[in-house]
Amino acid sequence: MVTETDYKLSAEQIGHFIDHGWIKLSNCFSREQAADLQSTLWTRLGMDPNDMSTWHTERINMPWHRTLDVSEFAPKAWSGILQLLSGPSTIDPSVSAWRDSFIVNLGTPSGHNTLVPPQSLTGWHVDGDFFVHYLDSPEQALLIIPLWSDIVPGGGGTMICPPAIDVVAKHLHDHPEGVSPRMTPRAQNPGFEQEKGLSWFNEVARQMPDEAFVEATGSVGDVYLLHPLMLHSASNNMLRKVRVITNPPVRIVEPFCFDREDGNYSVVERKTLRALGKETLVGWMIRGERQAIVPERVRIQEEMKRKEEKRLRNVKEERGVEMTAADGAPVA
Repeated sequence: MVTETDYKLSAEQIGHFIDHGWIKLSNCFSREQAADLQSTLWTRLGMDPNDMSTWHTERINMPWHRTLDVSEFAPKAWSGILQLLSGPSTIDPSVSAWRDSFIVNLGTPSGHNTLVPPQSLTGWHVDGDFFVHYLDSPEQALLIIPLWSDIVPGGGGTMICPPAIDVVAKHLHDHPEGVSPRMTPRAQNPGFEQEKGLSWFNEVARQMPDEAFVEATGSVGDVYLLHPLMLHSASNNMLRKVRVITNPPVRIVEPFCFDREDGNYSVVERKTLRALGKETLVGWMIRGERQAIVPERVRIQEEMKRKEEKRLRNVKEERGVEMTAADGAPVA
């Protein structure tokens, strides 16, 4: 079993996370592992990798067919996750697996060779569309970005905005009654109905200087570990190089705690306190109930999965090969 001591984060890495809210770990899995998991990618998409005219959608958030045990598939990444969250006892492994739910950015003809400034992007958000947000929410304890393709500058890498962690943390601190995934306070949206716009996040990004942004570039096998309140957005794939990532959540068993008597905070908790300019939050507590939300993307991805399974079956039938669960066949 992988533990947090198997791949030790350096003091510099931990310091970088506390200062900036992110670190990148290299060579967490091999190109062969990545290729195997993506072996049916283009069949699932219904596109031709060699014919851009078939790339009919700029960005696709694909459903999943396969599940991976991170501790076995990418032990270095798993060890880093454990260290940022203070050990395996804090993590709920049942909802912290990796899957082949690829997020593909293919760019567009109109955006080809066009530089779009980060402040002009309209997809800024904080992850967690499936729960009511509090400062201490355990449902999304880290934002993780494994790179399944090489990503160069201008190649559609995820854009992140580390200074915005302070803004998001203060907003959540000031609304202990809870906010929607779009950051609307409970008083303005008591039922937390689905909201379409990202205006709150986009406005935060628009006010940031150029140096506030980082593009998540790297090589296959790199994994970004980011603070759960990291503001981020898809960027324009101006080079139209195929960009493939996933965005698996990590859930902790208990909510974050910002008032520990022994002061033994996790690295993520220390970063949150730093964002608030505090050493501790004596007496702070949530003043609403924790609620799950079923996002619209679930329905969309269920329909996408049915179409993917049909395409995969057709390919198998043409080749005269029996379909297996690993290929995306329906399983009980």
